[in-house]
Amino acid sequence: MTDERAPLATESERPVEPSRFSLRHPKSRIAWIRPSVWAPLLVMLAFLAVLWQWAAQELPYLLPPLPKIGSSLTTQFGYYVDNALVTVGEATGGLAIGFVAAFVLAVLTSELPLLRRAVMPMAVVLNVTPLVAIAPALVVAFGFGPLPKLIIAGLICFFPILINTAAGLGSVPLQVLQVYRTMDAGRFELLWHVRIPNALPFLFAALRIVFPLSIVGAVVAEMSASGSTRGLGTAISTASSMNQLPVVYASILVLAVMGVLLLLAVTLVERRVLHWHDSEHN
Repeated sequence: MTDERAPLATESERPVEPSRFSLRHPKSRIAWIRPSVWAPLLVMLAFLAVLWQWAAQELPYLLPPLPKIGSSLTTQFGYYVDNALVTVGEATGGLAIGFVAAFVLAVLTSELPLLRRAVMPMAVVLNVTPLVAIAPALVVAFGFGPLPKLIIAGLICFFPILINTAAGLGSVPLQVLQVYRTMDAGRFELLWHVRIPNALPFLFAALRIVFPLSIVGAVVAEMSASGSTRGLGTAISTASSMNQLPVVYASILVLAVMGVLLLLAVTLVERRVLHWHDSEHN
C-alpha cells in the first residue's frame, strides 16, 4: 500500500511569508508615484489658489494676489531666510528646554506619588494661563535677548510632553510589571527597561504636536515681547504696521513650510525609533 500523503517540503522549499518590514519600505518609497496619493492634494491646492485669487480681487485690502507674494519671496529671499533661522533657533531651543523639563518631571512624578499630587495641578494652571500676557513680564525680568522667547516656546511645549509622558509611564500592563518583579527587577530597571519604552509612543505623539507648536510659541513671543528686531514674528508685526500684505503672507507661508518640515522630521525619527512597535506596522 503506497503512502499517498504529499512529501513534507524542505526548509528551502517552504513558502516564506512576506515580512511586513520588507514590504512596507518599498511601498512607502513609491507611494508618491500613484496619482491617488498626490492628485487629491494637487487638486485641493489648485482650488485654494483659484479661490485666493478671486478673494484677492474682491478684497484687495485683505488679501494680496499670489504673484505678489511669490515676488516678495523671490526678491527678498535672504531676508526671509535670515528671519526664519532666528525663529527656528528660538523654537528648537525652547522645545529642548520644555522637553527636558517635562520628561524629567514626568519620570519623577511617576515614581513619587506625593510629588505628582503636588505638581500636576500646578501644571494644569500653567497650561491654561495665557502666555501672551506674561511675555512682557519675562522681557522685564530677562531683558530683550532670546531668553524670553525660549521660555515662551518652552512653556507652550511643556504641558503636552508632561501629560503624554506621564500617561505612558503609568500605563504599563500589570502582568508585565509582575513578571519583572518576580525576577527581582529594581525600580531603576523597571523604569529603564519597561516604563520608558512603553512611554515612547506617547512621547512621540506629543512631539508631533509640539514640534510645529514650538514655531507658534516662538512667533507669539516675537510678536508680544517688545524689543524684538529679528524673526518672522517680528517681520509680520513690522509689515502689518506698514500695510505690506505680501510680506505678511509670505512670512506666514514660510512659517507653514517650517512647521511641515519639523513634523516630517519627527515622523521620520519616530518610524526609526519605534520600528518595533505595533503602531508602525499597521
